[in-house]
Amino acid sequence: MPDRAAAAKAAAPAISPDPRVPPDAPRDCTLCPRLVAYREETLARQPDWWNGAVASFGDPEARVLVLGLAPGVAGANRTGRPFTGDYAGDLLYATMTKYGFANGRFDARVDDGLELHDAMVANAVRCVPPQNRPLPVEINTCRRFLLARIAALPRLRAVVCLGRIAHESLLRGLGVRLALHPFAHGARHEVGGLVVFDSYHCSRYNTNTGRLTPAMFESVFAALRAELGPAEGAPARD
Repeated sequence: MPDRAAAAKAAAPAISPDPRVPPDAPRDCTLCPRLVAYREETLARQPDWWNGAVASFGDPEARVLVLGLAPGVAGANRTGRPFTGDYAGDLLYATMTKYGFANGRFDARVDDGLELHDAMVANAVRCVPPQNRPLPVEINTCRRFLLARIAALPRLRAVVCLGRIAHESLLRGLGVRLALHPFAHGARHEVGGLVVFDSYHCSRYNTNTGRLTPAMFESVFAALRAELGPAEGAPARD
């Protein structure tokens, strides 16, 4: 049988990020004036919060990138770590732990000891937007950091997109027509050398309304684990 990892690497999409762009935006990034103004408003009210662009979190040798939308104002914007401080992180990290991508206690704070294995978590937009709604120009502007992050993960094989915005920003960055790979919960797409899995965002709104159940969310990570095989260094699951 052919080496799937080698084949995936050979077929990887041509990503040519600007070499001057780092994988993570600087904390005081000034590229999006509306987001800068909102950060400053929040800083005035909550001077002890992070209130800056939030860096990616996880394993630099990850084969999986979990891509969210943007920091929550009282979540990652408060703590400085993706999906940390609000309900979305409770569901995300519990599910990642169940499927072998995380261990340690998640206590919604950056010093809780949580570690990710074979996975990294990032957001399509690195700064908190008002009403959790980034503008198209802000999504486009921040995509440079997403492309740099992808390029900086040498073993990357799969991306889990949490929501339509993450899905569409990724595909636009890869130069793929959206119509060929429409977003749908549970969908699987092959884009060059990457396998893209779609999920509804694990927000409290989606879970409270029943749009996303824990079982639905787990099914995405079960498919991801089946794609990658057993967790490295762990016995196969029955």
